[in-house]
Amino acid sequence: MNEVEAKARKVRAMFGEIAPRYDLLNRLLSGGVDRRWRRLAVRRAIEKAPRRILDVATGTGDVALLLKRARPEAEVVGGDFTPEMLELARAKARRSGLTVEFLEADALHLPFADASFDALTVAFGFRNFADYERGLAEFWRVLKPGGRAVILEFPPPPKGLLGRAYRFYFGGVLPWIGGVISGRPEAYRYLPASVERFPEPERLAAMMRAVGFEVEWRTLTAGIAAVHVGDKP
Repeated sequence: MNEVEAKARKVRAMFGEIAPRYDLLNRLLSGGVDRRWRRLAVRRAIEKAPRRILDVATGTGDVALLLKRARPEAEVVGGDFTPEMLELARAKARRSGLTVEFLEADALHLPFADASFDALTVAFGFRNFADYERGLAEFWRVLKPGGRAVILEFPPPPKGLLGRAYRFYFGGVLPWIGGVISGRPEAYRYLPASVERFPEPERLAAMMRAVGFEVEWRTLTAGIAAVHVGDKP
């Protein structure tokens, strides 16, 4: 097993373990502001009136369901490589009466033909990819010409007082709360470590441009999150 496969297996197992408490923890740990960020990502994703949309690393399906509500005439597909998350996503779809196809899909080997989608989203899942460049190449491959990819993610903490407070919260408070509620404190120690390792917004934009995307990006909530929009010419 190579390094990429080992990381992917570890991440899949970790998210499978915390799946039952995943949504509750997202709300508690972000103070609910993650919902506003997701709605922004959805608005950017549907600006070109896409007919077929893929939500990568869909988790429990929040963004996929938002996409379907915002654009009910579109076909929305949610893919994730964690079966436990997908079961929760399907249950949400049934409760909401929304038709979204949720299927098992590895983001580094998407099970779709070239030029299959008009738009693609990934919210707080790209950071967990074992190979960012490979993931971006897959995004490019499955998008049609004129298609759009929207990446919503946590960049490394900003500099200054806010950044120090953020690191204290992410490095100390968050793992404790997450551990108490989920029973898996190691998963919430992984989260701040993965944020620190993630490329700065400028670097992620450069990586997207290297694949071929025309990119714009902005930070959100004083730099805690960032949204990158990449259009395929």
